[in-house]
Amino acid sequence: MSTDNKVPSLTLNNGVAMPQLGFGVWQVPDDEATEAVTTALEAGYRSIDTAAIYANETGTGRAVTASGIARDELFVTTKVWNSEQGYDSTLRAFDASLDKLGLDYVDLYLIHWPVPTKDAYVDTYRAFEKIYADGRAKAIGVSNFLPEHLDRLIDETSVVPAVNQIELHPHLQQQASREAHARHGIATEAWSPLGQGRGLLEVPAVVAIAQKHGRTPAQVVLRWHLQIGNLVIPKSVTPSRIPENIDVFGFELDDEDMAGIAALDENRRLGPHPAEFGA
Repeated sequence: MSTDNKVPSLTLNNGVAMPQLGFGVWQVPDDEATEAVTTALEAGYRSIDTAAIYANETGTGRAVTASGIARDELFVTTKVWNSEQGYDSTLRAFDASLDKLGLDYVDLYLIHWPVPTKDAYVDTYRAFEKIYADGRAKAIGVSNFLPEHLDRLIDETSVVPAVNQIELHPHLQQQASREAHARHGIATEAWSPLGQGRGLLEVPAVVAIAQKHGRTPAQVVLRWHLQIGNLVIPKSVTPSRIPENIDVFGFELDDEDMAGIAALDENRRLGPHPAEFGA
């Protein structure tokens, strides 16, 4: 199956186009990342999301290089880890990530967590602004930032983040954060968009919607993300699921479907709370 050119792009606040659906490699070992990313690129994904802490930038970059796809047709995201926050250490960490990826630039560079107790995310972001000004990241942003972290960052720096990547799925719909992002023109990107499969894909309402459309529960949840305007990065190392997760553009959820999924919000996190993590 080829889905080339089916994935729509969202235009970020600096004019850069980002594919709305991409491929995440969290928890994929480096020696497996090359094969997984290769499979994803062959299935039509053009946005790949990694991070320094995933320890698979080398394998990811190997697949990107070997793909033969023109660099300007690909969108590569990576992230700086908590231990490297700070101005000079961030610049060094970015150089290391580029070297592992084997790239001259990334399309999006994110602060992985705010770590408010460390109080280094503003200095870290100032390093991001230099990287951005030098053209080595086409866009810069953050991950796991709460609205109060965003407000401070925007007050104390000069480039509004293009993206905030947060845990977001039907059991944690993040309305307050999505509204804060909309106010600032920040795109919302969902990690763990399928709730890591923990029960979400077996919820009767989701199963019923899937049966109604002749789709899988995972496809229904991903379609919901797209229709509410999220960027989304499902992760899978299962060869059959990688193309299945991108095959979500041939159907549409109706108002009743969307309301049924909206009703599933339980404000339930699977990951750590951003105000506390990394302390």
